[in-house]
Amino acid sequence: MFHCPFCGSKVKENEFFCTQCGEKLPEDMYHRMIKGKENTFWWYLPLIAFIIILISVGAYYLFLEKQVDNAKQQYDIGEKKALLGEYEDALLAFKSANDFKEQFPSAIENEKFMKVAITIKDELKQADKLLEDNQYQQSLQLISTAEGRLKDYDGELVSILQHEINRKRHDAQIQQLNVRLASDPPIDELKTLLWEAEAIQSEDAEEIASSIREQIVAYVFSTASEQLSNKQYTDARNTVQDGLEYVPNSEKLKSFKTTIEKEKTAFETAQQQRIEQAIIAAEEEREINKNDAVELLDIKVLQDEQKNLVVTGDLKSVATVPIHTVSVDYVLLDPDENEILSNEVYVYPETLYPEEEGKFDYTHFDIGNENMNLKVKIEKISWFLD
Repeated sequence: MFHCPFCGSKVKENEFFCTQCGEKLPEDMYHRMIKGKENTFWWYLPLIAFIIILISVGAYYLFLEKQVDNAKQQYDIGEKKALLGEYEDALLAFKSANDFKEQFPSAIENEKFMKVAITIKDELKQADKLLEDNQYQQSLQLISTAEGRLKDYDGELVSILQHEINRKRHDAQIQQLNVRLASDPPIDELKTLLWEAEAIQSEDAEEIASSIREQIVAYVFSTASEQLSNKQYTDARNTVQDGLEYVPNSEKLKSFKTTIEKEKTAFETAQQQRIEQAIIAAEEEREINKNDAVELLDIKVLQDEQKNLVVTGDLKSVATVPIHTVSVDYVLLDPDENEILSNEVYVYPETLYPEEEGKFDYTHFDIGNENMNLKVKIEKISWFLD
């Protein structure tokens, strides 16, 4: 049996090269009888295999370590870019980190969030454009939509985006308030604008709210003053009270409310006095109309052409209301004050209005000429009231 003196493999007599190791075989067949290296090679095979595996594992480990380092490096770059607002570059960095290292949860999550951040950034740009076109409601709606995309996230970058969203909303609300105020809104709209300004809670909004409060105070003061001038005390007080609901610390309105209360009290007191005086005057007037409604202007005794005795006179109504059916009772006296006769005569016109004069006369046919020296005396004047 011939063997290769180099590797110990079996060879044939007529072969010039070893089919296993490729070495040239010695021509001397004796040397082909030696089998020395066969056993040595097989003893080293496990060691060689172990070394190869160890080298392969080490190389693979180093490769993985390098990949992890590259992934971490790209991840750090992505975080820095994201915090600078360079979301597109951050997205590429996180994608690269995921390429270097599979199953990189933080990089996967951040890659997803970068897409959300880019969408939010685009929506905020659209909101700015709408704001430039004075489309405030559409702009605010788009800002709210962008804010809604953050509800499932937290962290430093989320806080930065939320701050940016709040700033955009604040700018839109302030600009909208200024435009609406410039249109000289009515008082009811001013009250609504005050609520909106107070809800924003910023220095700019507080300046606007302060200006609105001044306008409300001016309007309320002017309106209530006019109502007070017209003696509309309740309306004036309610107007001021309504104003204090919106501007509770207004010293001007508080003071004016006190003024209204005092004016109301003074008016009511004076009104009560006027009523009492009117009652007294009415009572006096009633007494006058009842007891002293007429004033006798003249009364005398005359003789007509037929030598008849005529009693005639004039009187005037001093009543404050019309009186009617006025009658005069009189007596005729002789020179010795003896009563000759008594009589009642009616005044004409039948109805006398205030300050109107009336007349009366009566001819006595049954008194002779010898009684021409008679005197007349008024006993009573009567009348009726409506």
